[in-house]
Amino acid sequence: MDFLEPAFMQRALLAAVLVGITAPAVGIYLVQRRQALMGDGIGHVAMTGVGLGFLLNSSPVWMATLVAVVGSVAMELIRAYGKTRGDLALALLFYGGMAGGVLLINLSPTGSNANLSSYLFGSLSTVSTEDITAIAILAAFVVLVTVGLRRQLFAVSQDEEFARVTGLPVRALNLLIAVTAAVTVTVAMRVVGLLLVSALMVVPVAAAQQLSKSFRATFVLAVATGIVVTLAGTVTSYYQDVPPGATIVLYAIGVFIVLTLLATPLAKRRARAAEVAAAGCDVPVPATRRPTDDVKV
Repeated sequence: MDFLEPAFMQRALLAAVLVGITAPAVGIYLVQRRQALMGDGIGHVAMTGVGLGFLLNSSPVWMATLVAVVGSVAMELIRAYGKTRGDLALALLFYGGMAGGVLLINLSPTGSNANLSSYLFGSLSTVSTEDITAIAILAAFVVLVTVGLRRQLFAVSQDEEFARVTGLPVRALNLLIAVTAAVTVTVAMRVVGLLLVSALMVVPVAAAQQLSKSFRATFVLAVATGIVVTLAGTVTSYYQDVPPGATIVLYAIGVFIVLTLLATPLAKRRARAAEVAAAGCDVPVPATRRPTDDVKV
């Protein structure tokens, strides 16, 4: 347990836990909306915020949060109102964000490509006390939204038209999901990195769906997976001197593969049991439902 002794590791582990909670908590809604790569796009835009933070000699985390929120709102508006040129507008936004970040950080007297690399791929030793404070505040916001409004967010993610008919403020909820995703990206960038954060938002959710049959179970299992892989990746990075972001993502993919292998025979066993029960009752076997189609939350 000597990895707990250095102060920077204590900060890194705390940040890893917060990232492990927030990334899958938002990712489950993005997966339902078929926007699994949205986090990747927000990460590109947030790079401009990091560069702007160095240029203005302010906190890169808070500046990245501000720029990412603005970018995520623009993405959602393009998605909602964009027609045939919507994909082109998103591409310009993504690539412009990346180019702006590289340019601004090189214009800064205190910034360099080495500084940018720690935000792109994560870095244990550079997580400061100020970063932890910002990450904790932002993570609290994410948890409050994703848990407190889970029924409304799930309804909008499943079927916007039905949610609109029931009287839910669909446009406001869509924007809230986008903003929460942007905040999550900036929470995770110090541990996982901007270029890999999307994987941590999606892979634990995909892994959880292999075993779970309800939204609640998927949510809990995805968050648990996120915490385990972020902690394991952070500790491995300390002992093996490897990039934490890449290590965490590879662990998450490994968990997905293991759960998929476990779920295959389990699904076959359940199918046989359903066939036997249907034959005994002389009723047709119901169609298989996706794990997150259960609206019980």
